[in-house]
Amino acid sequence: MPILASNHNRRVHLKQLTSLAGLLAAAGYSELSHAAYNQAAFETKSVNEAIKFQGGSVISESKDILITAPDYAENGAAVALGVSTSLPGVRKILLLIEKNPSSLSASFQVSEWVEANFSTRAKMSQTSEVYAVAVMSDGRALYTKKEVKVTLGGCGG
Repeated sequence: MPILASNHNRRVHLKQLTSLAGLLAAAGYSELSHAAYNQAAFETKSVNEAIKFQGGSVISESKDILITAPDYAENGAAVALGVSTSLPGVRKILLLIEKNPSSLSASFQVSEWVEANFSTRAKMSQTSEVYAVAVMSDGRALYTKKEVKVTLGGCGG
């Protein structure tokens, strides 16, 4: 019984948050109702280009970025990916898939109030390197990568 009450409370809170976002957008505060969307970054074809569109200039590998991804994905239509870091000064967290038609898969805004720990699902068209990138406030882009082998592609492949 407590589980049902908990689910009901979540639904009520989600409805309230959705209503608030709509009111903020209608009042001209659209930047507060949703994260800024960088369309050009999501249309890039290479990992380096996507990082540059997201504000990263000097790109280097780091062991301080953790990526969670399966070694093998049986179905590329929904591959579970995660990224986290405890580095100070992170502005954005990016998930990029090297061989996808558009390399940038996800972009998360980070601030001092938001923990840099995200997970999502992404489509993968084929076996590829998956990059987790932390774009720092000084413009550096620190990354780690992992190869994910895809058995059945999810981007029309």
